[in-house]
Amino acid sequence: MGTSERFNRAVKAKRQPGSAFKPFVYAAALETGVRPDSTRNDAPVRIGNWTPENYDEKYRGPVTISHALANSLNTIAAQLVMEVGPDHVIKLAHRLGIESELQSNASIALGTSEVSLLELTAAYAPFMNGGYKATPHIIRRISTAEGKVLYENDYAEPPRVLGEPVVAAMNRMLKGVITDGTGKKARLDRWEAAGKSGTTQSFRDALFVGYTSNLTTGVWFGNDDGQSMKKVTGGGLPAKAWHDFMTAAHAGLTPVPLAGEGYVEPQAQPMTIGTILSDVFSGGEKRYPTAPGTPAGRQGNIPQADMPQAEIPQADPYQQGAGGPIPPADVGAPSPVQPAARRTTLMDIIMGQ
Repeated sequence: MGTSERFNRAVKAKRQPGSAFKPFVYAAALETGVRPDSTRNDAPVRIGNWTPENYDEKYRGPVTISHALANSLNTIAAQLVMEVGPDHVIKLAHRLGIESELQSNASIALGTSEVSLLELTAAYAPFMNGGYKATPHIIRRISTAEGKVLYENDYAEPPRVLGEPVVAAMNRMLKGVITDGTGKKARLDRWEAAGKSGTTQSFRDALFVGYTSNLTTGVWFGNDDGQSMKKVTGGGLPAKAWHDFMTAAHAGLTPVPLAGEGYVEPQAQPMTIGTILSDVFSGGEKRYPTAPGTPAGRQGNIPQADMPQAEIPQADPYQQGAGGPIPPADVGAPSPVQPAARRTTLMDIIMGQ
């Protein structure tokens, strides 16, 4: 390397993102039918020889998914990655913009695969912009002095990579990280903001990646040689630096709510004789829509994201080799895989069942 060349840490350095990777785990779980108010048991977890623990080495019992993400509970992230399968999480992360190779194992839940800060930040952008891929680029157009266009990138019409319900849910949950969780030091005046902190083993890396409706920014603290810092966590200096930068970047701008703030999740139809009969004769598809990538009969009675199949390929978490293993029932809590929805018949109504 020449003396005049500088090392671009944002682009070239690959480091573990730690818990800053968790939003991809949670988004993958939402796509398979998990809801922000779904509960999991924060308790000791053992997956093979791996026993992830929470940062404070405490357990809280049953908690909602939203609470688990806001407080960065490692046991819940580990359970979710095993529910949906590491491969499905990897496919979603790549779909959103992660380009580095990711290791298909349970510890991906805690961000053990290395990525660059640039690709990690770019992969958060779909949460910000309503679900569309954001491809990092420097050059938008090259033209001659006469105005002839020699090159123009094709990122003006990006593909949709997340459905609106998932975007809305993720923004509400990641906003909770800043208002009530590990990212309180990133809180901005007047602007809605969302994001996630990350801290790797032995304090080697500390990150905060977050966004408003206007801008997505990633901050990393660490040493080039990988030596440990003095207990720097993602919710500390990185969150404070993120706050200071974003405050300056938004000076003079009018606050705009995060994407999906006005989204209202469709409500289930009330149970009446008419809807039951309609359900019976339609095969149940009206009341129990199949989740993207979930075979019929496995979906249970859970609302699903309205996501175009052609635009967003889904992994089947129940097919062998497609989405990874399903955790045993004693991993942290009773098995979260919901049983097949029981079909209501006229005989059930007559018998009062």
